[in-house]
Amino acid sequence: MRDPCQQQLGSIPFTVITGVLTSRIARKQGLAAKLTAKVLARDAANGADMAGLGIFDQGFYDRLGFGTVTYDHWISFDPASITIDQKYRSPKRLTADNYKEIQYALINRIQPHGSINILQEHSIHAELHWTTNGFGLGYYDGPNDELSHFVWIKPKGEYGPYDVIFYAFRTNDQFRDLMVLLKSLGDQVRMIRMREPSGIQLQDIIDQPFRHRGITAKGEYENIGKASAYNQSRILNIEECIRKTRLPFGEIDFNLEIHDPVSQFLDKDDVWQGTSGKYTIHIGQDSKIENGFSTSLPNMKASIGAFTRIWMGVRPATGLAATDNINAPQSLLEELDILFRLPPPKAGWDY
Repeated sequence: MRDPCQQQLGSIPFTVITGVLTSRIARKQGLAAKLTAKVLARDAANGADMAGLGIFDQGFYDRLGFGTVTYDHWISFDPASITIDQKYRSPKRLTADNYKEIQYALINRIQPHGSINILQEHSIHAELHWTTNGFGLGYYDGPNDELSHFVWIKPKGEYGPYDVIFYAFRTNDQFRDLMVLLKSLGDQVRMIRMREPSGIQLQDIIDQPFRHRGITAKGEYENIGKASAYNQSRILNIEECIRKTRLPFGEIDFNLEIHDPVSQFLDKDDVWQGTSGKYTIHIGQDSKIENGFSTSLPNMKASIGAFTRIWMGVRPATGLAATDNINAPQSLLEELDILFRLPPPKAGWDY
């Protein structure tokens, strides 16, 4: 599945692996890892520069060069406690049959750093149908009267919780529309859970959040925030990813030695063999990469998953050096911290 990723001021061809299935009798034979590696090789050979997938737990896909990306924050709150004071507008009801309009709205939503767009219609069509009793509410405020902003909800019982599975908006005013829409459900629904949008802190628009958390603690409608990082990404084409990097905060040159474990799962006749190698890197407004080392530059050794995390801005290089597979002089790590001052990469589209 080939999809663009809004990454570091540019667009990157991105392949999404939405599921890896192995039968019970085929487990523990290395088939899942082998198949995933073959898909990566195929898509890299066909032009994908990055890949991403969801994980059942951390560790398995590290063997294929993936690195864990940024935490998603899931916020549970009483919709009646939303403080936005704005006139309510009646929305249009959406069903799974509106999947083309919903996909269009998602692709045309606000696109912060790290955003993923899944272009295949069958993907969102399936996701909507898989939502038990799912329904959508939205507004047709686009320039051609198309669906511009919406929420897609998985309800539970009369009083909730309601889980907001998908949402999209193009402007701050449209975000406030959606929050007022959720607020209108508060006369009956006791709790809503949703993924916090990139760049927005939902606590800002919730009345007395700590009081509500205390009152609801350990109950069915507990108001609380939880963080989990259940997606991983990796660079497939390091040359293209570096060349497409445009960072206006300064520049740096260094040697980079990459270890890519995916090669152990590939056949010799696969065109793509991973990203292992030694490179000279220049990062800045006009980034460049060359094969081989330059003798006068500092050296970094890293797994492709760890370097992907630095490059995406998941965590500072100094922090990743303490927990991931990175070895470099402290001075180089600190310079990279300054250079990669990026917003947390948020996909904005579950996969």
